[in-house]
Amino acid sequence: MDSLYKQVFNAASYAIESAFNEHADPVVRWSDKPGFGDIQINAAMGLAKAKGENPREVAQKIVDNLDLSQITSNVEIAGPGFINITFSNEALSSYASELAVNSTTSAQQSSTPQRIVVDYGGPNIAKEMHIGHLRSSVIGDALVRIFNFLGHTTIRQDHLGDWGTQFGMLVEFMVKDGKVPDQLPELKDLNDFYRQASAKYKEDEEFAVKARARVALLQGGDEDSLRAWRHIYDETMKHVLEIYSRLGVLLTSKDSRGESFYNHMLADVCEDLEKRSLAIVDEGALCVYKEGVVDREGNPFGLIIRKSDGGYGYGTTDIAALKYSAEKDKADRVIYVVDARQSQHFEIVFDVCERAGYSGKAKPTFAGFGTIVGNDGKPFKTRSGEVVKLSVLLDEAMDRANSLLADRSSDLNSNEREELAKAIGVGSIKYSDLSNNRIKNYVFDFDRMITMEGNTAPYLQYAIARINSLLRKAEGENVSSSHVIVTNDFEAKVVKELSKFGQTLIDVEETLEPHRLCTYLFDLAQTFTSFYENCPVLKEEDESIRRSRLALSSLVANTLRTGIGLLGIESPERL
Repeated sequence: MDSLYKQVFNAASYAIESAFNEHADPVVRWSDKPGFGDIQINAAMGLAKAKGENPREVAQKIVDNLDLSQITSNVEIAGPGFINITFSNEALSSYASELAVNSTTSAQQSSTPQRIVVDYGGPNIAKEMHIGHLRSSVIGDALVRIFNFLGHTTIRQDHLGDWGTQFGMLVEFMVKDGKVPDQLPELKDLNDFYRQASAKYKEDEEFAVKARARVALLQGGDEDSLRAWRHIYDETMKHVLEIYSRLGVLLTSKDSRGESFYNHMLADVCEDLEKRSLAIVDEGALCVYKEGVVDREGNPFGLIIRKSDGGYGYGTTDIAALKYSAEKDKADRVIYVVDARQSQHFEIVFDVCERAGYSGKAKPTFAGFGTIVGNDGKPFKTRSGEVVKLSVLLDEAMDRANSLLADRSSDLNSNEREELAKAIGVGSIKYSDLSNNRIKNYVFDFDRMITMEGNTAPYLQYAIARINSLLRKAEGENVSSSHVIVTNDFEAKVVKELSKFGQTLIDVEETLEPHRLCTYLFDLAQTFTSFYENCPVLKEEDESIRRSRLALSSLVANTLRTGIGLLGIESPERL
């Protein structure tokens, strides 16, 4: 079933083609101002400029060919050529009734499904995950869920920092009496292990020499060195997978593609790019450049893909990873959910891959994100100046959620209360991140995110729980088979908001901006609140209207539940 938006879009496209014998974007937009209809067709001005005609006359030609009589109560031309369309209550009733019978949302699967690689997560081996890993994990995960919902095939890629010169240092730090011991120690504190190894590397020149030699052994395939490296990797992944589980993201060990995964490709990539003059030797290092990319002094700025000592940079791995995604994953799109400060790096990577033909049909896209900051505008840290561990952040979120629930959940046992606190605490952190514009910095504030008021996860979770309670009280009413009857503006607004869900997901798919979905869900919840406060439901005496309003309530709950689920957030049955 096409959404109301889609019905207008299709009719407007056909009208333009009939009137002008050409395809053109009808520029359909929902109207948010009283007196301007429910939805607008805004193509007339652009068409008029291209054709040198009067825009109102162009708009009239579109209207003359527009067949929307079955769903509209009014079509009018306003201003310089806006076509304002108002839906009839009968059309809204019919549309909502079909949704209710099918117990579905207004979203439809894509007519052109794609294979999409999403590169997100990306923690470093031998270090605990911290707040700097939050945005990549939750934004990437929301995009994956939305792509899957729309019918695309997604390949999750957790690009781990698990290779490079620092691993010579870490492996050497485990050496006892000149060799890697048979019994390797547990790494209960990864950060402490890394700090100790790093301090020794800086302070002990003899150790530093051995660590550099260990890099050659490791990269050369020395089995003892690799065994120690695997141990460090495995110990880290226990922690990483636990954090992913607590965060409720979809990444698993099967999605891990660390830098080591591409190690066998790096020499061939460098040789090929150098042979084709796409990479040049500069002061002993092999580099790639993109025309127009310069440093602060205006000099050409490039990526070192092979160091003067023969080692490889992480840019080399990124080139190999995009090549692999195009050739092996057969990707149509490759999306990098990465810190915005890496934009220039990926600009060069994308450029050289395109010129080398490595990206094939795959369209690489940089979905950069801003920084999480404190009230001082600086990167969010503890009072002592340390980076906040994700495990600590999640613990505090659950504690605060428990405090929020103190006066609400006395009838819950300890396990139920813990699960509810987890849903609210973790959901609050994720929603706070996702509801902010991806590319912008945002201030981390527990007080603002863990509250039942405003655009927060608890507000939406409570809205769903409240509708669940309403439907439980109406148990026995066959809501799903009810015919929806739109009798007033409050009901009409709910139906129109429900119809926007599918288009919102398409907007997120195109822009890679999950905050658009958050804004929609908040608007839907507020629209329902207004409806509920002004339209009796259980106390409505007319049976057909009561069942209609119950059906509307059920559709709102289903859409809210589906929406926050696509953000990776749980919706408790009760709250």
